[in-house]
Amino acid sequence: MQTLPTSQLTDLVSGVRTAVNAHADWSETTELVAEQLRRHLPTPDVLTAEQRSGAPEHATSHTLHVEPDGTFSIIAVVWRPGQLTRIHDHTTWCVFGVIQGVEHEELYDADLNLLGRSDNQTGEVSGFAPPGDIHRVHNTSDTTAISIHIYGTDVTRIGSSVRRYYD
Repeated sequence: MQTLPTSQLTDLVSGVRTAVNAHADWSETTELVAEQLRRHLPTPDVLTAEQRSGAPEHATSHTLHVEPDGTFSIIAVVWRPGQLTRIHDHTTWCVFGVIQGVEHEELYDADLNLLGRSDNQTGEVSGFAPPGDIHRVHNTSDTTAISIHIYGTDVTRIGSSVRRYYD
């Protein structure tokens, strides 16, 4: 399944395609894709007003683009105040950029010791490649946060980018 990119996504999709087609290792791919997301970070109106409102139960995801060959997906995630993920890791590399609000991230080691915390502000882009990607994301603010996530796979085909959850 491929969604048609809006004009805001056209340059981002093209840039990510170029980065992925460099066939670098995951760490380098993460850096190349992050550079493209910094250059072409969309605004919140890449989503409809209804999509931007989120859902009261949990963070919501909206597929913006899936590359036809399955090499990457671009997903928007909407986080209402207080919403958070469980501690988890991923099946592939991921790059994300905050387009509205603030996302609080906690990083953990393999024994679930807290390694660090960061508040990712609007306009900031970050990324990671497994291993070493155990984290939890939390909207600690009183406003809705929205982020763009680019994964190194077709997450609509595999159902999720999460490899496993930790308790």
